[in-house]
Amino acid sequence: MTVSTFRPADVVDPDLHASGEVHRLWRWMRRHAPVHWHAPGDLPGFWSLTRYEDIRRVYQDPALFSSARGVLLRPTRLGEDPGSGLTMALTDPPRHRALRGQVADRFSERCARSLADEMRAEIRSVVTRAVASGTCDVVHDIGARLSSHNIGRLLGVPPQDRERLLTWTTEAFASGRPLTSHLALMRYFIDLMYARMEEPAQDVMGMLVHNEVDGELLTETEILLGCENLVGAAENAGLSMAAGILALAAHPEQWRRLVRERDDGLLRTATEEVLRWTSSATHSMRTAVRDTVVGGRRIAAGDRVVLWIPSANRDESVFPEPDRFDLGRTPNRHLALGTGEHVCIGSTMARHQMRMLLETLTESVAAVEPAGEAEPLRSIAVNGPAHAPVRLVPR
Repeated sequence: MTVSTFRPADVVDPDLHASGEVHRLWRWMRRHAPVHWHAPGDLPGFWSLTRYEDIRRVYQDPALFSSARGVLLRPTRLGEDPGSGLTMALTDPPRHRALRGQVADRFSERCARSLADEMRAEIRSVVTRAVASGTCDVVHDIGARLSSHNIGRLLGVPPQDRERLLTWTTEAFASGRPLTSHLALMRYFIDLMYARMEEPAQDVMGMLVHNEVDGELLTETEILLGCENLVGAAENAGLSMAAGILALAAHPEQWRRLVRERDDGLLRTATEEVLRWTSSATHSMRTAVRDTVVGGRRIAAGDRVVLWIPSANRDESVFPEPDRFDLGRTPNRHLALGTGEHVCIGSTMARHQMRMLLETLTESVAAVEPAGEAEPLRSIAVNGPAHAPVRLVPR
């Protein structure tokens, strides 16, 4: 792609995202078209935002930019998101706060610390198996397995069923279909929901079933959509872990630094840099509640506004040398997990899991090497590898 061929309309081309060339387009848009209108077609009309400060402003103003009409671009033929107004992701304050508060305890710092030993043991087991296998697919064997097992743990899925959950979610993500259309998965959650109705438990499913929101219990539909929302969001954590391992393989000097220093300070900054660098959520969408102005452009009430998160996380005005992978980067105020009211509810858990994975790799692995061509996802919603063979050389 040359400068003369940059077309903002290409920002919704999945092939451009798969190739990584979209970063060149975003860089051009930040300079020349930071708030750009896309006329309706297969997708509804929307505004593209590519600069950090504009995206941060929209995230932090839910009274002006609503999530209730959907947070992802959908083909016009599909209409509104069926979960609109029913789940944490698709509601605005004060309803959003009430739904979040219903399950917040299971995603808190306190809960993450209480589960630390269990999570660390599982990470060590997964990494040990990957090392012993010689070559592994870091997407499925490490990222997806750890993220799926962890959200299963939080929901109340017993250990013996977590591999089934991984199989079902992998099938659903690979097909590009909503999780609610995967019958075996939804049957399982229905059975788990009814089990919690009969026997309460302090897991997320138990909280969804028994904790009231605004004085009322959730409907069965709201409970199941809430589970779908949380399991779907866990995909991002898995993609970040897999893409983070690939980044370490591609930047051996950063891997050597991590092994050499291996202290809490570097592990924390490394976690944030992996999240910034991978930016597994590609976009988030809001709808303007009333007329406003962003970046000098008039946004009308009812207009959709799309926030290109990886672009914000490579904005030159915020991140010096943004295309450099630097595990010691500080400050690092990335937006990979959102900000404001809708900051990812799993952000604390995701950070703990990523830090534990990096720590475990430095303890068990001497080198991280590509073992073949990685296959990128073709998506404008999530970013990362679909498959990626890697060799984890044992110490």
